[in-house]
Order: sequence, then C-alpha cells, then structure tokens
Amino acid sequence: MQKLISKDEAKVLLEKYVADEYQKYHALMVGTAMEGYAESFSLGEEDKLLWFLSGYLHDIDFHLHPTLHPGESLKWFREWELPESLIHAVEAHADGYNGFTVKPETQMAKCLVACDEICGIFYAYKKLNPVKYAEIKASSIKKRLGDLGFAPKIDRGHILKATENFGIGIDEHIANLIKFLSKLD
Repeated sequence: MQKLISKDEAKVLLEKYVADEYQKYHALMVGTAMEGYAESFSLGEEDKLLWFLSGYLHDIDFHLHPTLHPGESLKWFREWELPESLIHAVEAHADGYNGFTVKPETQMAKCLVACDEICGIFYAYKKLNPVKYAEIKASSIKKRLGDLGFAPKIDRGHILKATENFGIGIDEHIANLIKFLSKLD
C-alpha cells in the first residue's frame, strides 16, 4: 500500500538523515518550486503534497551516502511505502549519476529535474546578493547561467536540457521560480 506523509513528517525525516544546512535549504527550495508548479497546473491538494515531497526528499540520502545517491533513498521510500511516482521522480533526477539510467517519464519527474540544479543558481545568487526572492530580476539569474565562473559546479547544459524536456522556456522557468520561491522570503 502506498501513502503520502505530511510535510511535518517529511521534515522529521529530513532532520534525521540530513545534517548539512545547505542540503536542508536546498530541499526546501526544490520542494517549494515543485509545489508552485503543481499549483500552477491546478492540481489537487494531494498531488500538490506529492510534488512538494518529491522535491523536498529528493536528496535525503545525499549527505550520508553521496556515492550511492539516490539508491539508499529509493530503498527508504519503498520501506516507507511512498508512492511509486515519487520514487520514479527521485530516481530519474539522478539519470547519468552514480550509474542511474532512468529517464524522467512523468511531468512531476521532468519538473524535479528542471528545478533541482537551477535552485543551486538561485542559492548562490542569494548568497552574494542578500535580497528577497521577489526582488531578484530574471535577467540577473539568466546572466549568472551564462557565467560559467559563477557556481561552476552547476551544469548549465543539464539545466537547459531539463527545462526544455519539461516543456518550458528558460525565461518563463526563471520567472516562475522567482514567484514560487518568494514564498520563502
């Protein structure tokens, strides 16, 4: 039997398995972005929660098991009886990483892939420019995407390919993320 857990239950799990403060904030950013997209698609409350959880929990094993990620979390998700759609999304977000070769097939999985890396750009931008998300200009994020010296470990090609696969232009995606992440201000 598959079930959803609450945001509070997910937070307890994240606190248990993730000690790194950046990873906790990244989880919140990606979960918030995913939930924002679910709302924009007029999905129901259960689906909005599912989308949030897929983003929020997608890296839960990364801190403890970076070379196995997301393998350990997939085992945990099955033990916790989380939905297969969440498991697929988390597995697909690691396509090409640590030997995983699952392509995102669902809109939720495509959204997770599209939101994951670019949230790192937003995080790095805010570290250098301590402004509210609502005050970020889309052109500033786009400029940082083009600057390979800025947050150099973030794969720009992956971001652009994932955004295209999600079916949205990069400019619209950035504007949406500014709006969705402003809930964290």
